[in-house]
This record gives sequence, C-alpha cells and structure tokens, in this order.
Amino acid sequence: MIDWTDRHCRFFHRVLSRHARLYSEMIVASAILRGDTERLLGFRPEEHPVALQIGGSDPVELASAARIGAEFGYDEINLNVGCPSDKVQSGRFGACLMADPVLVGECVAAMREAVSVPVTVKHRLGIDDQDTEKSLDRFVQAQKDAGCKILIVHARKAWLSGLDPKQNREIPPLDYQRVCRLKQDFPDLTIIMNGGIVGLDEAAHHLKYLDGVMLGRAAYQKPYILAKVDTELFEAKEPVINRREAVETMLPYIDDHLSRGGRMHHVTRHMLGLYHGRPGARLWRQRLSAGPDHETKGVELLRSAMEEVEAASKCDAAE
Repeated sequence: MIDWTDRHCRFFHRVLSRHARLYSEMIVASAILRGDTERLLGFRPEEHPVALQIGGSDPVELASAARIGAEFGYDEINLNVGCPSDKVQSGRFGACLMADPVLVGECVAAMREAVSVPVTVKHRLGIDDQDTEKSLDRFVQAQKDAGCKILIVHARKAWLSGLDPKQNREIPPLDYQRVCRLKQDFPDLTIIMNGGIVGLDEAAHHLKYLDGVMLGRAAYQKPYILAKVDTELFEAKEPVINRREAVETMLPYIDDHLSRGGRMHHVTRHMLGLYHGRPGARLWRQRLSAGPDHETKGVELLRSAMEEVEAASKCDAAE
C-alpha cells in the first residue's frame, strides 16, 4: 500500500476502529537508514497498535532498519515479500525473494535479533511457475526455522513476468484453500489471510479457519467498513462511530496538520470513500477533491461538505 497507508490514513482509520492493527506503507530499509526518519516513520500515539512494513534483502540493513522502527515505538516489524512491482524486483526485494527462502530466513533472523517486538512476514503463495504446494511449504518452514511465528499470506501467486502490479492484484486466481492447508500443516504458526476480501462477513468466515484477516484496498476504498470491525470481529462493547462523528473527530487533527504547514489534501484524500454507497457519496468526493477553495477554506470545507452530504441523505430518505 505504498503512498496509501501513510500516517494521515492510519490516524483516520484509527478513528473508525480502536482495535484493528494498522500497517504502514512499505518503506525500503535503505531509505530508513539514509533518509528523514521522522518524516518516514513518525506517527501519533493514537495509532497503536501499528506495524512498520519494511522492504529489503540485506540482513544487516534490515536489522538496522527494524531497530530504528522499534525505537520509534512500532508494535511489529513486517518484512514485505509480496510486492511484485518492477522497481521492487530491480532492488531485489518484495515477491522475487520467494525464490530464495533461505535468504528471507536470514533476514528474519537478523531482524529478530535486533528487536524485541514481533517480526512478521507478508508473502504470496509463490511466484511464476513455482509449485504452490512444495515451494510454499519450504518457504514457510524456512521462516519458522528463523523464528518467525506470524505470516500474512496473500492468497494468490505473483507473476513477475508479464503482469504489472495492478494485474497481479486481480488476475492470478485466489486460492483460500491453500492458505487453510498451510494452517493445517503449520498449526503452531499464526496464519493471517489477505487478498480479495471485501466485507466483514467474508472476513468472519475466514476467521473460522485462520488466526486473522488483513483488509487492504477494501478498507481504503470503503473505510467505513472499519467502523464495524470492533463490534463484529472483536466483540467490543463501544458504540459504532457514525460518519459525522468520524469527520468531527478528524477536524482538530487536520487543523493541527495545517498549522504545521501541511495541506488539506494530505489528509482528505484518504477520506474520499467515507460515504461510499451512501446518498451524497459523489458530492462528498467532489467537495474534497481538488478545487480553488480546497486549501484556503481549511476545515470549514470539510464541515460544509459534511452538512451538504447529510442533507442530501435526509432528502433521499424522505423521498
């Protein structure tokens, strides 16, 4: 979720759900070591529990980056072995590492040695022509031998030749049963399902057989789905936050961001899907999208957009 699940997105998602674990966008280990760590890794205390996802293939670099992430206060360090983009492949990290389970195990072992928080791995069922039975078992066994106890499995292969990243999210067929067999073969590992899950009913079904479910684009494109996660999946007793309450909670956060020289768009771009499937959803997206008043009106733009959408919703209900 590069360029998607940044700190502003995560704060908004935390407003909607108190219990879901949030993940950073994938950040390359070398960038953490040589870049602006506060800009890359900084987050608000409200985001907990939150995991840092790292990309890389050098055990020494990954260990150092993991240590920095742990010092920033992340609750988990996740190694991405699932991203199929050309840029990632050229840097020898992401999904191409599934061809070298021993190296991934060395990376995991080095990261675990460097930090006390859990080190987890997010990966695919395999790549290209790999056998998703034997090859996947070998890969998982190598990570288990390295001490990894939690795996997040995107339930489809990655085709590194012939498919771009978007196609890799859609064309290789999903195989949820293979992930379930993985759990049967490695019952002492925590296995989390990822890939193509669009609703909480579907998530609840997978939780009958597995230890967790990761929502990616569904949570981003239809973020209000997160508002019901706490009550439906975590059995929390707190009342479900409504959309108006969510917007009002975001206003002081946005005010603070603007006071530090930030732009409205940095935050509101993550909120475009809040009214997805509701009357006024298109109006909401239009008001929050680029326009001459978008930056100058500040939070008043958000307030007025919310009032317009709520009024449109009431009119629709009355009709």
